[in-house]
Amino acid sequence: MATPIDLRKTYQLKITLLGSEPSIWRQILVPSNIELIVLHDVIQVTMGWFDSHLHMFIKDKILFVDEPDEYFNAEAHDELDYTLHQLLKKTNDAIVYEYDFGDGWQHKIQLEKILPYDPKKKLPTCLDGARACPLEDSGGIASYQHILEVINQPNHPEYEDIIEWYADELTSLKPDVFNKDSVNKTFHPT
Repeated sequence: MATPIDLRKTYQLKITLLGSEPSIWRQILVPSNIELIVLHDVIQVTMGWFDSHLHMFIKDKILFVDEPDEYFNAEAHDELDYTLHQLLKKTNDAIVYEYDFGDGWQHKIQLEKILPYDPKKKLPTCLDGARACPLEDSGGIASYQHILEVINQPNHPEYEDIIEWYADELTSLKPDVFNKDSVNKTFHPT
């Protein structure tokens, strides 16, 4: 009897928050057959979001969403029915992941490499990244960058309001810092 062929691969992805300057990005390894709903969870942890809002994946203007009948038109596909390798097939293929439709956090997810699948390797794994995730509910990339400018200028007319509004988040915010070890400990606590 022939040994079954394992069609799984490991995908090396680069996730870049569109519009961020300097760029906020992460590089991760995931199994190629990861379900989109699970990839959503991986992105939330990797980027540092709180999973408090709706999200969707977009490939060639086709939407892949959670509960398409409840929030979207009939043209949206249920993300529960799709895996990543159905959308990203070759190196440099890309999709968009949008989180929080009000703030419009769009992420480009690009397939950098297709690697052999190693069942001994713990996946997902974060390889690298740059800069902290923006503050949740900060109004989108332009608003977040404005907040960063204001908090560095105590004499700015908006300083007190922003400090009061984001008090809890600002105490631990280090916009230039990303810690991949912390992400990987979340993925693999032991």
